[in-house]
Amino acid sequence: MALKSTIHKVELAVADMDRNHFATYALTIARHPSETEERMMMRVLAFALYADERLGFGKGLCADDEADLWQIDYGGEIRRWIDVGQPDEKWIRKACARADAVVIMPYARMTDTWWQGVRNRVTRLDNLEVVRVNAESAGELAGLCQRSMRLQASIQDGHVWFSDGERTVSIEPERLYPL
Repeated sequence: MALKSTIHKVELAVADMDRNHFATYALTIARHPSETEERMMMRVLAFALYADERLGFGKGLCADDEADLWQIDYGGEIRRWIDVGQPDEKWIRKACARADAVVIMPYARMTDTWWQGVRNRVTRLDNLEVVRVNAESAGELAGLCQRSMRLQASIQDGHVWFSDGERTVSIEPERLYPL
């Protein structure tokens, strides 16, 4: 019998001073059986960083042709495609061909090795952005994971503070591309 996804409910309050964006979102996230809490929480972080009323969660691990998150306009065009992890060059090119903007958010310890392997082949893509989160911050963020969460994300000068009311995690995403 196949394992089912675990459903997480998140009330996410975003205060993004960099974009002058302030809103609260009720998110329902299906965590695939093979997905770690760390990866799922990276998707929540990505949502906070690019929060928009049209941004939603794709099937990600469950589908070969969907993003982890994507922003689709009212005409059905993909405006932003966001993937967390370390996709291969082919996947990045495919995403860049389908969306106006593509964001890749690597977070694992082997990010430098992955980036060295794909950098020269993907940096010609003018709609690509690569934003690294260090593995320690990603691990701390995973510590906030619950089945039901009330989180606040404050963003200022590129720095993110995630809080559940009791604990706060400080995250400083690093832009790898474009510099």
